[in-house]
Amino acid sequence: MKLQAEQDGLDLIIRVQGDRIDAAGAVPFKDQILQLAEGGTGRVVLDLCRVDFLDSSGLGALVAIRRMLGGRGLHLMSPTPPVMRVLRLTRMDMVFALHPGAGSPNGA
Repeated sequence: MKLQAEQDGLDLIIRVQGDRIDAAGAVPFKDQILQLAEGGTGRVVLDLCRVDFLDSSGLGALVAIRRMLGGRGLHLMSPTPPVMRVLRLTRMDMVFALHPGAGSPNGA
């Protein structure tokens, strides 16, 4: 999966360029995110505005990333309605910091 990363102050913003986070790509997705975040100290913000499908493997990858980042924090920005539906059904909307609008989640 193609990812685009940029630094915004201490935060690392990673824009997911694919439309699916599923069983076929969950492990490489997780590994890429962790590699991009390696050595940083600020929050990791995933921009999910292009992701229209998230299955249990993709959700598992997000949970694993959050756990592996420890106190740095994993924030989900601009989740699409299908992704929000999965997050709500699994109550992960109570676990992840969500930022519904586009742009940097500064001050959140």
